[in-house]
Amino acid sequence: MTFSGSAASPAQFPRDGLPEVAFLGRSNVGKSSLLNALAGVGGLARVSSDPGRTRVVNFFRVQGAERPGGAGRGDLYLVDLPGYGYSKAPRAVREGFEGLAVSYLVERDPLRLCVFIVDARHDPGERDSTLRGFLARHRLPWVVAANKVDALGRGEVKRRVESIAREVGREARDVLPVSAERGDGIEALWNAIRGAAFAPLERGRYAGQRGNDGR
Repeated sequence: MTFSGSAASPAQFPRDGLPEVAFLGRSNVGKSSLLNALAGVGGLARVSSDPGRTRVVNFFRVQGAERPGGAGRGDLYLVDLPGYGYSKAPRAVREGFEGLAVSYLVERDPLRLCVFIVDARHDPGERDSTLRGFLARHRLPWVVAANKVDALGRGEVKRRVESIAREVGREARDVLPVSAERGDGIEALWNAIRGAAFAPLERGRYAGQRGNDGR
């Protein structure tokens, strides 16, 4: 996986038509750390303790990803979207990078899956519930990645995942417990990503339909 570039506007998004999988969630929920865990290297996606650091859309190209069922290999993008809920940023700045994320989600035809990241240690907040409603309303396919399960006991992980599934995972394809720190669940998340990225498009659900519903 390699860093492909950043986009501050839709005009700067890649135009090669490769399938894309977007990572989204609250500021400082661990999006960059999870991308690094998927890449198997540290430092590819910049990790900061300062929430709200990502204010552009970052594209990471995965080359030669294995297609499900032994159907060869292909390339795809993992896309790091700006986080939401960062109250310390000036309102105009905050609305600017959150608006960019919305524009990407609603209008991006190569988008195949959203990875909705939440902190497994806490109940989803109001903004998380709003995002769930947005994804459902625009018929965007998503999985929930319940991150930071390394901080929980085994029994507690099961309870927290069940609770998260009831709150923001009701229409999700799956709710996956993961740990960017320890590597738990990374293989399962990769399987979900590859399965969605290389699956044939279903007429009337994904590319080409979202714009009609959301514009």
